[in-house]
Amino acid sequence: MPKQEETVRAEVVISGRVQGVWFRGTACEEAQALGLTGWVRNTWEGKVEAVFEGPRPKVLQMVGWCHRGPPSARVESVEVKWKKATGEFGRFTVAY
Repeated sequence: MPKQEETVRAEVVISGRVQGVWFRGTACEEAQALGLTGWVRNTWEGKVEAVFEGPRPKVLQMVGWCHRGPPSARVESVEVKWKKATGEFGRFTVAY
């Protein structure tokens, strides 16, 4: 039997021109399409932060997307903290 994929959590902070460019909405669509759970939101500092939980390959794919973002975004940096998944989320949402 194949080994079950490891479930991981990535806590991500994205900097650059990432607000007012539909970053949160597009990130939510991408994460949902990958079957991830968690949330994405804007920060007061003009950044976007997110928590992604799911199978490692899917979370890695989502973190890769964060380096590009939607077409009108200009991502300057992506900070990632890897943690153990908590399973606390039922779905992926835009948090306010």
